[in-house]
Amino acid sequence: MTTFSPRRRASADNSFLAGLQKRLPDLLPPFIAIAIFLAIWQLFSLTPGATLPGPIKVIQDTWILIFWPFYDRGGTDKGLFWQIWASLQRVAISYTLAAIVGIGLGILIGTSKVMSKALDPLFQLLRTVPPLAWVPISLAALRQNEPAALFVIFITAIWPILINTAVGVKEIPSDYNNVAKVLQLTKKEYFFNILIPAALPYIFTGLRIAIGLAWLAIIAAEIVMSGIVGIGFFIWEAYQNNNVSEVILALIYIGIVGLLLDKLMAWIQTLILPAEQK
Repeated sequence: MTTFSPRRRASADNSFLAGLQKRLPDLLPPFIAIAIFLAIWQLFSLTPGATLPGPIKVIQDTWILIFWPFYDRGGTDKGLFWQIWASLQRVAISYTLAAIVGIGLGILIGTSKVMSKALDPLFQLLRTVPPLAWVPISLAALRQNEPAALFVIFITAIWPILINTAVGVKEIPSDYNNVAKVLQLTKKEYFFNILIPAALPYIFTGLRIAIGLAWLAIIAAEIVMSGIVGIGFFIWEAYQNNNVSEVILALIYIGIVGLLLDKLMAWIQTLILPAEQK
């Protein structure tokens, strides 16, 4: 049986406290800013004529949703965990497709001047269309809420991936291309040893922008699509029932998930990119 001596426990506690003290300068400012924001919000909610509930009221109204996020009563009556999970699944499917298609088209456009001239005007036109504008088009074409929501995410997320990939390919230093010609690299060798490594920073920039847009797009799509489980429809249903506190709680969760998605992409980027490109 393994036993822990008091000395070993004291050492572990000291190391934890030392680590916490080391990170305190980074943790303290955000906590202070959040506390000030909550205090101002609470004071604003107490002013005469204020219609939005304060943080204390929000917690009082939504404590069941906060402490029981896993409940499932069937249909769309589910806890916030399942609402967010359903939205994340849609984002994962469409974002993956957008990454595959966007990187592929970006490489094609970046390596072919003819394709760039042919497709660039069309892409520049389509990328300026807001996510909500795609909702009626997708519903009319696909006739079902689920595939329509997936399409809205896909068409919103693909543009930053495509454009940044194309720019990354076009910005490959001419010295790299000259070396490839001197070494007489095959197209496969050039693709994996020159093109992809050189364009990776641009690709990841597009991927990080796209994950945020994909998360925004699913919220917009679900809000106007009825009868589907998702955090967007949860917000709309709460608003229709005049449950403003539930709307505010959902917005906080959306912000937290969006932040975590961005941090996840940043972490993956640090794992894949070479040290000199980070």
